[in-house]
Amino acid sequence: MSRRPSRPVRVLASAVSLGALLAVAACSSDGEGGGAAASDIAGSPLAEEAGASSTPAFRLTEAGARAALITETDLEGDWNKVKGAAAWGDTLLVGKVDVADFLTAKSDAADCQRLLNSLYDDDLLGKPSGASALAGFEEGDSRLLYQVAAYNPVRLSAALGWMKSLPVKCDQFTATDSTGGKRTVQVTTSSVPAQGDARQGLHVVVQGTANGEPATLTLDVAAVRVGNDAITVTAGGLSGGAHASLELAVREGAQRLKEVQAGKTPAPGPARNR
Repeated sequence: MSRRPSRPVRVLASAVSLGALLAVAACSSDGEGGGAAASDIAGSPLAEEAGASSTPAFRLTEAGARAALITETDLEGDWNKVKGAAAWGDTLLVGKVDVADFLTAKSDAADCQRLLNSLYDDDLLGKPSGASALAGFEEGDSRLLYQVAAYNPVRLSAALGWMKSLPVKCDQFTATDSTGGKRTVQVTTSSVPAQGDARQGLHVVVQGTANGEPATLTLDVAAVRVGNDAITVTAGGLSGGAHASLELAVREGAQRLKEVQAGKTPAPGPARNR
């Protein structure tokens, strides 16, 4: 924690006093590794006093998380907000990864299992450390789930790194459901708009059966870190992915979260007015 420097005593601008001040600045600079003259001036008591009051670190609240959620007006097309999105979870994602598929890296099977579980439970980045909110939208047979939450910064960075590794560790594997049915899962990297401080995208395809009929679930997934908070978007369904809508949700959503972090109230999205 930095300590507010004491107010400097006003002295006559004599050569002796000026030399003393320069000597003090030089000593301070030597303690920091010997900076240049410009950094000596910037680190002087007067300069420090001018910027001594620091802004407290932002902390996302429940109200802020809700305000940062996107709405229908942030999305193009006919997406409609629905209730009960927290209970979503496609049964095609439920299954036990066949470890036998991983001949040389069986530990990767655990990562692939974690992927399926987190997609079903909607906790791709792990458990939030603070406030969180989510919203769900439907367009025909497609769904889009949007989440905003505060995270532990170390765990958040680790989760994004984990996501980045999945297209290599889990490029293709098999999972078995409770009845013995087989599902083939493919994971590839997907592009994400250049928003926030860090980001990662995945394209996940699950082929299996639903209600006794062949079915393919396609999901586009994105996670974007904005400070110590993050947004996650999962879009798609049995009729295919929804990458265009995911990209729009990321762009609009990251901006909304930045505005909330700046103490502003986000305005309605412009998508349907374009």
